[in-house]
Amino acid sequence: SVIIISAVLEFGSEAERDAAARGSADLQRATREEEPGCLAYCFGIDPVEPTRIQVFEQWEDAAALDAHFVHPNYTNMRTFLHGAGLVQSSAEKYRIDAVAPVYNADRKATAEF
Repeated sequence: SVIIISAVLEFGSEAERDAAARGSADLQRATREEEPGCLAYCFGIDPVEPTRIQVFEQWEDAAALDAHFVHPNYTNMRTFLHGAGLVQSSAEKYRIDAVAPVYNADRKATAEF
């Protein structure tokens, strides 16, 4: 089953957040390119909360995510973020049981699967 990780990273200031977003780009790219089973890995600046980064990850399966958690990219990212002014974080994982397009054949957005 595909696994999604949604995380929120809070920094001490907007400047620290912006620097963390820029400074983490190479590690984000490395994770996407080097780690088998990584389908998406993106740290996005929150346009509403000035000290927040939203994290979205998508992993092919639990084995890929487990491998990520012991990969140098993961440990390097943790080290980088903690040195970049990170003051709080929360992360949750979701196992996906169904996937469908948001828009149906009539181009109407629907919550139905």
